[in-house]
Amino acid sequence: MRVAFVLGTTSGGTGRHVRMLAGGLVRGGHRVLVAAPREVEERFAFREAGVRFAEVAVTDRPRPFADARAVLAAGRLTRGADVVHAHGLRAGALAALGLAVPRAGTRPRLVVTLHNALTAGGAVGVVYGTLERIVARLADQVLVVSPDLGERMRALGARDVRPAVVPAPVPRPAGRTAAEVRAELGAGERPVVLTIARLAQQKGLESLLDVAAGPWTGPRPLFVIAGEGPLREALQRRIDRERLPVMLLGNRDDVPDLLAAAAVAVWPSRWEGQPLSLSETLMAGRPVVATAVGGIPDLVGDAGALVPYGDVTALRAAVREVITDPAVAAGRAAAAARRGAELPGEDEAVRAVLDVYDPSPAQG
Repeated sequence: MRVAFVLGTTSGGTGRHVRMLAGGLVRGGHRVLVAAPREVEERFAFREAGVRFAEVAVTDRPRPFADARAVLAAGRLTRGADVVHAHGLRAGALAALGLAVPRAGTRPRLVVTLHNALTAGGAVGVVYGTLERIVARLADQVLVVSPDLGERMRALGARDVRPAVVPAPVPRPAGRTAAEVRAELGAGERPVVLTIARLAQQKGLESLLDVAAGPWTGPRPLFVIAGEGPLREALQRRIDRERLPVMLLGNRDDVPDLLAAAAVAVWPSRWEGQPLSLSETLMAGRPVVATAVGGIPDLVGDAGALVPYGDVTALRAAVREVITDPAVAAGRAAAAARRGAELPGEDEAVRAVLDVYDPSPAQG
């Protein structure tokens, strides 16, 4: 089978997911092309997996002339494929429009995986809604990382909507002891509360700072955030102004070490699909507190504490329970490890997309 992936700028989970699928398909004897911005190849090295790479400038925001060129390039590059699998709403819409340009030969099937939902309004929301309608109308199948995305696409008229299987790689063992990591962080006797997130609006980090600022009985935790993003300066200004016990660590390549040192890992997000960092945390057997949004409830199951987004009191109480009650912490850690062992692996994800690529009628 000839499969062409189309994706836009990514430095995280989407790129890792496509790299995993592409490598698995090549190992299975399929011919794979990835069409994406140059920096995606530089970061994820698709060619090293035996994948043909073609540069297409799918940008992270609307740019009319660049988008028109991307539509034409995507249509030209993917015409010989049996299946075009686009990842992300912008890549999906551009690929759909590219395939809609009349050309000789059979049109490939179009599969679009949606990895994110919009959490902002205004003009951005209007553009996002237009792209959603294009994907719903033109894609043969839409794969979604959360039930709410599926409901929305069905309401917009998508013909075939299915859950996406997005596994995380098995995390490597920690390279340092928890004591060594705690010493680096200057935690002292304080429990470490870890958040792994891009510093962006979707991640709800203002709620985490509200939790850190609130009243605490006993030692106040040290909150550490691993990740980078556009809100760094604004977050750091508030941390400095209010003297909050929060450290912005930037991007880290030692997340297993940080997890080993953390008393609990927290996701205060406005919305999430199936965050790989959360899957890795479950597999590492660390207690989890998260907001009950998007795909998080299905991913976590009963292995962690789930609270409503924006409920700072509930979020603080859930964190406090884990860091002050050893029995609760041990139970949550064991539940996380059990749930982590149940999560799908890479082979299951590759089999799942091959089932989707099969042109036989959808089941159910």
